[in-house]
Amino acid sequence: MAKRERVMRMSVEQPLWRALSAYRVLTMCYAIGLFVSAYDEFPRPEVAIAFLSVLFVWTLATLPKVANEASCTKRFLAADLTVALTGILLTPVADSHDRIVTGGPTLPSIWTAGSVLAFAIKGGWRWAAFASTLVGVANVVQRGALSQDTLHNVLLVWVASIAIGYVVEVARASERTLARALEIEATTRERERLARDIHDSVLQVLAMVQRRGSALGGDAAELGRMAGEQEVALRTLVSGGLPPSRVSEDATQGALVRAIDEPDESAESEDAPRDLRALLTPYATAKVTFSEPGAPVLLPPSTAKELAAAVGAALDNVHRHAGETARAWILIEDEPDTVIVTVRDDGPGIPEGRLAQAEGEGRMGVALSIRGRLRDIGGTAELISIPGQGTEVELRAPK
Repeated sequence: MAKRERVMRMSVEQPLWRALSAYRVLTMCYAIGLFVSAYDEFPRPEVAIAFLSVLFVWTLATLPKVANEASCTKRFLAADLTVALTGILLTPVADSHDRIVTGGPTLPSIWTAGSVLAFAIKGGWRWAAFASTLVGVANVVQRGALSQDTLHNVLLVWVASIAIGYVVEVARASERTLARALEIEATTRERERLARDIHDSVLQVLAMVQRRGSALGGDAAELGRMAGEQEVALRTLVSGGLPPSRVSEDATQGALVRAIDEPDESAESEDAPRDLRALLTPYATAKVTFSEPGAPVLLPPSTAKELAAAVGAALDNVHRHAGETARAWILIEDEPDTVIVTVRDDGPGIPEGRLAQAEGEGRMGVALSIRGRLRDIGGTAELISIPGQGTEVELRAPK
């Protein structure tokens, strides 16, 4: 069954662009409403009407520009800020001086903050500081003096925009970090899966060729030596570092994480649950005793396959390390929520610290072929070994 590439799109700032679009429309309507409610107080209302008409058309026409980071270009930001500053500086032309000095709103009113917020979301806190400073200067110029109310409003916009810009920068960094972590996790799972398959086939064949060649001598010994070298090289490759990650970014929608998923056989296969007994029966030989329940032990296909493969890996370890004369026993216990498979042998056992040493040498049979498989299906693998009394591997898999 072919693997599939899973693409996850992550963007923590996209909701901010949507909120900005709504904010611009609402504040545009608010600015028009303020003018209509105070129409009679404007000595030159035609100036306000002309500007608000431009503001209305500009706001609606530029909604696609504030839909995402890619569309919000530097040229648009400059033009948008120019509209806001023009509206502020036109306020003394349209409105009376008395209304302005007593705290009357500018023509664009709080719509101006939307322009500053666009700078913050697009470029971070430095861009926000630049835009809010220009807006503050324009407010001081149109009022003719730096009053307490003007200073309060300017500082409010300045601090808020810088704070939002900083939050956006932190969010982008966190987004990239999370994308990297997910990519590493997916790559690690794929490497472990490949390592298990290699251990179950190629590495075991190479090890067998090395042993048989050394025993036969002559040309076969040279072949065994070469097989041993290739086994060491392959183990080093399997247990080596991670390949380069493929985290990418999409300026429109945020970070992309591409990961190769193993096909979920339990979801994609239409076959009925598998009977674990049928998968483990072939392991029964003259030296391997198999004990099973009287009723079928049904598991999802993927769980049954991985559990049977882990049992096979445990038996391979018995044959390789406990000797040709060692006996083994397989026992299946079918509990309500869990299936327990125990593999026990009467070999010499595993010396203390040997497993850690094997992992350091790149021999990942227990770590990947047994524990790795059980971890992937949500189960556990416990290994108990007493020198001179054999080894017992207990595999627990959820139903």
